[in-house]
Amino acid sequence: MEKDFFEVFPRLKVGEELKEWLEMVRVTKVACNPDKTCLRVYIRSERWIHKKHILALEKEILRQCFPGISIEVKVIEKFRLSEQYTPENFWGIYHSSMALELKNYNMLEYNLFQQAKIEFKGSHDLVLTLPDSLISHEKGEILVEYLEKVFCERCGMDLKVESVYVKVEESKYRKNSALQIQQEVSQMVRKVQENQGVQQAKQEEEEKKGRKDSFSDFGKNRRRERPADLVYGRDFDEESIPLENVTGEMGEVVIRGQVMEIDEREIRGEKTIFIFAVTDFTDSITVKLFMRNELVPEMRESIKKGAFLKLKGITAIDRFDRELTIASLTGIKKIPDFRSARQDNSPVKRIELHCHTKMSDMDGVTDAKELVKRAYEWGHKGIAITDHGVVQAFPEAFHETWNIPKDADFKVLYGMEAYLVDDMKGMVVNGKGQSLQGSFVVFDLETTGFSPMSCQIIEIGAVRVENGKIVDRFSTFVNPKVPIPFRIEQLTSINDSMVMDAPVIEEVLPKFLEFCSGAVMVAHNADFDMSFVEFNCDRLGIPHDFTYIDTVGMARFLLPSLNRFKLDTVAKALEIPLGHHHRAVDDAACTADIFVKFVKMLADREIENVDVLNCQGSVSENTVKKLPTYHAIILASSEAGRINLYKLVSLSHLKYYNRRPRVPKSVFEQHREGLIIGSACEAGELYQALLRDASPQEIARLVNFYDYLEIQPLGNNKFMIADEKNDKVHSMEDLKEMNRKIVKLGEQFQKPVVATCDVHFMDPKDEVYRRIIMSGKGFGDADDQAPLYLRTTEEMLEEFSYLGSEKAEEVVITNTLKIADMCDKVSPIHPDKCPPVIENSDQDLRDICYNKAHEIYGEPLPPIVEERLKKELTSIISNGYAVMYIIAQKLVWKSNDDGYLVGSRGSVGSSLAATMSGITEVNPLPPHYVCPKCKYSDFDSEDVKKFVGKVGCDMPDKVCPKCGTKLNKNGFDIPFETFLGFKGDKEPDIDLNFSGEYQAVAHRYTEVIFGEGHTFKAGTIGTLAEKTAFGYVKNYFEEHGQPKRYCEINRLVKGCTGIRRTTGQHPGGIIVLPHGEEIEKFTPVQHPANDVNSDIITTHFDYHSIDGNLLKLDILGHDDPTMIRMLEDLTGTDAKEVPLDNPEVMSLFASTKALGIEPKDIGGCPLGCLGIPEFGTDFVIGMLQDTKPTCFSDLVRISGLSHGTNVWLGNAQELIRQGKATISTAICTRDDIMGYLINQGVESSQAFTIMESVRKGKGLKPEWEETMKANHVPDWYIWSCKQISYMFPKAHAAAYVMMAYRIAWYKIFYPLAYYAAFFSIRATNFSYEVMCMGKEKLEYYMDEIHKKGDAATKKEQDMVKDMKIVQEMYARGFEFMPLDLYKAKAHRFQIIDGKLMPSLDAIEGLGDKAADAVVAAANEGTFLSKDDFRIRTKVSKTVIDLMDDMHLFGDIPNSNQMSLMDFI
Repeated sequence: MEKDFFEVFPRLKVGEELKEWLEMVRVTKVACNPDKTCLRVYIRSERWIHKKHILALEKEILRQCFPGISIEVKVIEKFRLSEQYTPENFWGIYHSSMALELKNYNMLEYNLFQQAKIEFKGSHDLVLTLPDSLISHEKGEILVEYLEKVFCERCGMDLKVESVYVKVEESKYRKNSALQIQQEVSQMVRKVQENQGVQQAKQEEEEKKGRKDSFSDFGKNRRRERPADLVYGRDFDEESIPLENVTGEMGEVVIRGQVMEIDEREIRGEKTIFIFAVTDFTDSITVKLFMRNELVPEMRESIKKGAFLKLKGITAIDRFDRELTIASLTGIKKIPDFRSARQDNSPVKRIELHCHTKMSDMDGVTDAKELVKRAYEWGHKGIAITDHGVVQAFPEAFHETWNIPKDADFKVLYGMEAYLVDDMKGMVVNGKGQSLQGSFVVFDLETTGFSPMSCQIIEIGAVRVENGKIVDRFSTFVNPKVPIPFRIEQLTSINDSMVMDAPVIEEVLPKFLEFCSGAVMVAHNADFDMSFVEFNCDRLGIPHDFTYIDTVGMARFLLPSLNRFKLDTVAKALEIPLGHHHRAVDDAACTADIFVKFVKMLADREIENVDVLNCQGSVSENTVKKLPTYHAIILASSEAGRINLYKLVSLSHLKYYNRRPRVPKSVFEQHREGLIIGSACEAGELYQALLRDASPQEIARLVNFYDYLEIQPLGNNKFMIADEKNDKVHSMEDLKEMNRKIVKLGEQFQKPVVATCDVHFMDPKDEVYRRIIMSGKGFGDADDQAPLYLRTTEEMLEEFSYLGSEKAEEVVITNTLKIADMCDKVSPIHPDKCPPVIENSDQDLRDICYNKAHEIYGEPLPPIVEERLKKELTSIISNGYAVMYIIAQKLVWKSNDDGYLVGSRGSVGSSLAATMSGITEVNPLPPHYVCPKCKYSDFDSEDVKKFVGKVGCDMPDKVCPKCGTKLNKNGFDIPFETFLGFKGDKEPDIDLNFSGEYQAVAHRYTEVIFGEGHTFKAGTIGTLAEKTAFGYVKNYFEEHGQPKRYCEINRLVKGCTGIRRTTGQHPGGIIVLPHGEEIEKFTPVQHPANDVNSDIITTHFDYHSIDGNLLKLDILGHDDPTMIRMLEDLTGTDAKEVPLDNPEVMSLFASTKALGIEPKDIGGCPLGCLGIPEFGTDFVIGMLQDTKPTCFSDLVRISGLSHGTNVWLGNAQELIRQGKATISTAICTRDDIMGYLINQGVESSQAFTIMESVRKGKGLKPEWEETMKANHVPDWYIWSCKQISYMFPKAHAAAYVMMAYRIAWYKIFYPLAYYAAFFSIRATNFSYEVMCMGKEKLEYYMDEIHKKGDAATKKEQDMVKDMKIVQEMYARGFEFMPLDLYKAKAHRFQIIDGKLMPSLDAIEGLGDKAADAVVAAANEGTFLSKDDFRIRTKVSKTVIDLMDDMHLFGDIPNSNQMSLMDFI
């Protein structure tokens, strides 16, 4: 007895699409075999169901109904189809389902099926033509049986299948490919033999020298013969197995692979463990090798990153990380690289014109430099870089060309795959000036699909409109003579039974045209409906000359506020009822009402005929954002074209961006000079027009727009075959036919046709990276990757051999070279430095510096000041850097005038000119005394010389011997060469730390200096980070039930990192454009992260790519200047007057005594520097305890150590502990290296070069080490240099410490002001509820978090940092006062009556905007109730309840309502 499917499986959960199919299904039988290993479900349906749905159903039944049970589920389907189905039309729609079924059954039969040719002889005979081969004869009968089973058993049709075998001529390209493979194999054999010969010669030479065997599996040093390739253990000859087959503890295995990562650890018993990961590119595994320490040096020579090895060992689960590893090794051998590198051996080579890099948003997975490198290695004359809508890979591709000889015949073609919008097509086609008050027929068609050539009309509905009124109607079904697809039946509710008895189109069309006589045609999305009318007119030989109007275009023009323009959306906007949507008769009536309203709206605008409508209804900027986009390749053929390309990128991001950067055709035409445009891929408008069988006139219009046409390998578009919504492409032959059409159009319109790969990854094996990325983005078809790899010329000739050998060569080689020859060699980066010009900047800088110098040191200047200033200014001005100093000076002076100090960053403090011009407070001169009154100075006395290399403020106080005034102590002893080099030509980098709350003002001031439109934020590119990529890879394999070893995950992660995700802006970088220049000469521009609501414009290129061409200012925001400003405001003091030699301040870095508390009062912290910038972290507090600083100079050195990488840990810390160095002699800042080496006798420019290499983590060259040793540099110093990865400049450290020292001074002498400023500005997780309720409650919470240990949340860990400062404040005897809603500020703590009142945003859950709203509401008047508070402030009920619990509302009632009880 049959039952509905969901009666049998009532709890089965499936996707919506599958559910719709199953609602029509009946289950006829459910059976299980005797062994209960296979369940068969027999179903029947009135509609055919694609095999992909059947396979999905089997999977869901197994997963949901039999979890964990070993059983196979098979669904056997039968279809009862309508009489509209014939074997031939059923084959046309069902053959992709058959292909999938065979693919899942047997790949041989699937491949044979794909090669077969199917012909129908009459209505009941099918001829299956197969290639005459052994496999065909063996498998052909199986295919015959399969076809008969499908047509006859499954569908109940009467069909006889006959097989025929024909001989197939082998392609000449396939023969060439076979020859190429033989040549490559021969080359590999020769290479292996040569390697073996070299190794044998080495072995003989070693034996002559009597060298003893260093390795044996038992660690014995006895001499014995061993093969030259043997690295460790015993020789072995077994064949290796692929790592993907090593899935569990399998005993002894032999594998081969490339070493990826190595780690070595010394263990007990004078042994070392070598841990290294190897991959054979099918999978990866970790290998562990134990050996005696004396064998380690020789083993390092053989087992190194990148080496290829063959290993024999035992698989075992590691007891520490619980992963499968290979251990107990019995042999390791060196082997040659076993990877097969593809080569392009064609005598004449193609050029790839369509390549995506990692800059194509989460799509391409290859670095631009690797594509350029591969193209050059293959002997190609060039390669095009064409990312989706962006050009951000250009700099990387350009930099790779530096590694190619300048005289090489090679160039990069720079372009992009644009998102093109056709804004040039009017809403009226073939207009002849007809009046809008004339005759119109508004009609709608329902069809079996989208293509007029392969699909049929099933219903026509029309309404005739005369003089703005509906006067007649036309409606009929049409028999399509083919079955109506299920999706069309769902959409329209029209089924086969409704059209079986209807007239055919040959009868209906003449009657419809008679109804339309003398009228202008009108339809919603008129191109679609008219394409069916025009095609059928042509097929029936009916002449036509239609004028037609598209109401979609009218809606875009007249209703611009709508986001979508579907019929139901437009009808709703105009308040017009729509009956049964997607029925022609109802849609036509609705469209007619819409059209009549539109005509009235046009009359109000004085638009009276169709030609005026077309003219005035041109597409607006807003409309462009709503029109469909098509892909197009745009290449820059000249320097003018490059600039025009950049302008298109800018406009597409700034003006036309909506989900993607759009390029309107009209805008492209305005910038067409120097650009070449191609029709691109299947997402291009030409390919889409061919898919929908657009009219010849439309095809001609599109082809004429392009300079060349593009075709691609069949595999690229194979996905269309399985797409049920596609009516045009059902087989590989259909894809070939599409390409043939494009080739024919090229011949017809004399446009070159090029074959491209649409490269998204380099090699076939690299598809895994794109698969993982696309899966992570949620693409359901991620596992069905198209073969979008870079192909050789031979591979492409073979791919397009179906065009004939001559035509294949033309599209693959001749035309790609032709397009490349049309393009000049272009540099994507402007070659010259273009600094801004400020009039008289050279003289202004000189005057400012000397005026300040004379103000401090008097006249004449001390020789050391005069010489230093002269040397610096000469270097700065002669190299054109004066303008940078003047810009920085203007910004700093402006900030100072507005009451905010500015801290300097980097090495700018090395420049005395920067000090004298007010850019930095750091004075780089040697320590010295100077009298503020009579200008006496002392640079040379013995007392002063004791402090060379240190800091002036550490010198003892003195009075002026001339006038008795207390002398100022100054100087940090920093050489100018750190900033500009010994030749003065090192690019200066002036970084400034402005107050965070002043940063925006400083940014705006740059526009005042340079003028509007001449400053841009420095752009950044956000790429997929290693941590995120790890998640993508791990999740992918877990979701697919394929857990991978961590070393394999890490290998795949490397291929996924660096892929562009978004764009952003440098936190303080400003790019300055000189007057008279266009920004697109250097870079396109855009909004950060493409935020169309942002008023910020950034460079499109990452700023590093152009900072050698345009000036970049670093105007950074920092908390220290903000905190200093608040401290000054609270205390009425001037922070610049804070002494830098106060002993109480200095004591904070050694104890807590200056605070009047003991360490036990603050959780055991031994120092008083909690909350002091640069010195308040646990890490630096530990450093302070180790180094025990006694002076300001020591603090500068500690700051250098703490900001460097591998400068303290594992380096200076160890040297100090071992007694080899002290805080004064260890390397702390980059300047230390240069100064020390010069003092030791190393030539100054070489000392500078060594410093630059070490500070960037590049280490020491062997010849430098020799020079250092020759100049008596100790070994520990050389060792220390080699450990360093990054170093801080002394000037930067000095600037930081000056700010920190001042804040520390306020902490001692103005404690409440300090705590108010700290909690307002630096506290990140301050909580009123936790921290302001007294010391006991605070310490209770601290203990609770401490008990959690590592289980504490990130928020709790951050909160502890603020808690420690609050605890210190309580320990010093200070308290908080209750928060007053009417007195509290939104974001600033206040000092009231000797206590601190917290800010409103200290209440958890009350954000910045809410806090501002509370202050604004409180200023407006008293809160009548909590309801009144909520309404006026918009604060959430949760936060209000929390505030109520903390008694912040006092006696404010809950509600405004009064009761009688209020009066009793």
